[in-house]
Amino acid sequence: MIGPALLLLALVPCAFTAQPGAPSPVAAPLRELQWAQLNLLQTTDTHGWHGGHLQEPSFSADWGDYVSFAKHMRDRADADGSDLLLIDTGDRVEGNGLYDASEPKGLYTFDIFKEQDIDVICSGNHELYKQNSSENEFHITVPNFKGNYLASNLDIYNPETEEFEPLAPRFKKFTTKNQGIRILAFGFLYDFAGNANNTIVRTIKDTVKEDWFQEAIRDRDVDLFLIIGHVPVRSPEYTLLYKTIRAVQWDVPIAFIGGHTHIRDYTTYDRKAAALESGRYMETIGFMSIDGLSTDGSNGIAPMPAKKGITFARRYIDNNLFSMYHHSRKNESTFPTEHGRNVSALIASSRKSLDLDKLHGCAPRDLWVNRAPYPSDASIFTWLEESVLPQQLSASTEREGRPALAITNTGAMRFDIFKGAFTKDSTFLVCPFTSGFRYVKDVPYEAASKVLNLLNHQGPIMQEAEEKHGLRSWMLVPPEQGFARPEFMPANNEERRVRGAGQQIPLAGTRGEKLELIPGYTTRDDAGDDGDDTLHSKIAFYNVPNCIQAPVNFPSRTADGVLQEPESVDLIYNEFVQAWVLTALKYLGEEYSSDDTEAYMKGKTFTDVITDWVSENWGTDGEDCP
Repeated sequence: MIGPALLLLALVPCAFTAQPGAPSPVAAPLRELQWAQLNLLQTTDTHGWHGGHLQEPSFSADWGDYVSFAKHMRDRADADGSDLLLIDTGDRVEGNGLYDASEPKGLYTFDIFKEQDIDVICSGNHELYKQNSSENEFHITVPNFKGNYLASNLDIYNPETEEFEPLAPRFKKFTTKNQGIRILAFGFLYDFAGNANNTIVRTIKDTVKEDWFQEAIRDRDVDLFLIIGHVPVRSPEYTLLYKTIRAVQWDVPIAFIGGHTHIRDYTTYDRKAAALESGRYMETIGFMSIDGLSTDGSNGIAPMPAKKGITFARRYIDNNLFSMYHHSRKNESTFPTEHGRNVSALIASSRKSLDLDKLHGCAPRDLWVNRAPYPSDASIFTWLEESVLPQQLSASTEREGRPALAITNTGAMRFDIFKGAFTKDSTFLVCPFTSGFRYVKDVPYEAASKVLNLLNHQGPIMQEAEEKHGLRSWMLVPPEQGFARPEFMPANNEERRVRGAGQQIPLAGTRGEKLELIPGYTTRDDAGDDGDDTLHSKIAFYNVPNCIQAPVNFPSRTADGVLQEPESVDLIYNEFVQAWVLTALKYLGEEYSSDDTEAYMKGKTFTDVITDWVSENWGTDGEDCP
């Protein structure tokens, strides 16, 4: 039966949706937020999805709705004397047409994002891959959030001074508005090595030794350390930060807010230290609350009665209007604020200017990244290797008719394809990266045919790629799979994995009948299986290999179906995996360097290849999808 912390929302359609065509959320039972002295809302890894999900009801709210939601939550905090802070932990760019389709990229998203009043914010790795995106952080985002943007281990080259300097302040100390909680906040990035050369990411190991950090953590007039970062909550970096602080402040509470792994997660370090991470793509608004904090009362406001001992709580809020209405205690008519409506209107006009609804084709079925087994007809990777890559790469004029093997990593695909409209926006959702294809000519087939197997198994080439290039095998797969690995999991992960795949607890409807749940997140973390604000039925998750491979322009098969093997082939690959491919060839006795590689298909990107195939095979001749 439904417990006291659950509420089944009225089974009525939602008439107000911020973006034209956004689906109405489906009613579902909700868990309440556990409000406390200090309450935190988090976004992370939004990757440009500020227009919300236009094909998924569970995540259909947009950034304007979040602006309205935050306003109501701040009002609630002011009314009861508690405090609310908003946090964002990076990767705001790349992954959605709203960012990627403009020239220059992000032309609209910076103005959209800044409309939210964020209290503590930091960079992700995607802001740093290219010089222009890191300069946008320096010249646009940091000033937009002046005083709130923190860069504890990140420097950038300033062309005016011709010197490297911190991207933003290393830390800040502030006192909360209502409770007078004294907070010392930091903003970190994990030990990232793929940044453009106009930035420097200092390792956490080196950063904790620096004088400024050692001096800061010895401040005795602190009620809470707030460590935000684009850092997995189960990472060596956060573990080191925790141990370093605890070595000098054994009893001060610590709240870690993480990112990067695209998963919902929560863990504890000790009875006064906990960590929250809040998913991806504006699917989740994370909520953490903390009770029992000491306050100095210097703001003249009587603090809320503190509970005995420190207590943490968390929720993962589905980003839809049903959740927002309920948690803000509003409804369809009272929820939208003027500010929120204006932001939603800005998003709509930006999408229209970018022509993001332009139809390329109609997908005849759903194709999944991790929700279908590979290989299968429902796998996006089977579709790539059997249809897209052979057809599109064979059309290349560089080596027309030349047999080839084409390799791409599965992590190049970042989102599913839903049956129905495949639009200009869809191309960036599915594959947002600007990397193209490269190739090595005339590789002996005996060696080329063994590369895929080496890429898909741990071994010497993976060790060499890590030692020489800082590359790890989990970088090859989709993030949600890559971080479900031992180094990112607690010691009892096997138990968590097995229990997480267990039975769902049946729920009763309002009249005692069994309630049919919609599929969605069913998160199990260190606090149990009640973290999701919305109760869902479980979605299957299937692991995929590091890489897939497609034969291109191969000779016909023999009468008994055996593929005829050429003596040599061109080895084509998504350029992101070049270091791994060249290392594998070296291991197989074929020495090649980057000088031996060339651009394939005149530098056309992977996104272009997919878009062209869709237009040619799923095109509609201007007709709408059925």
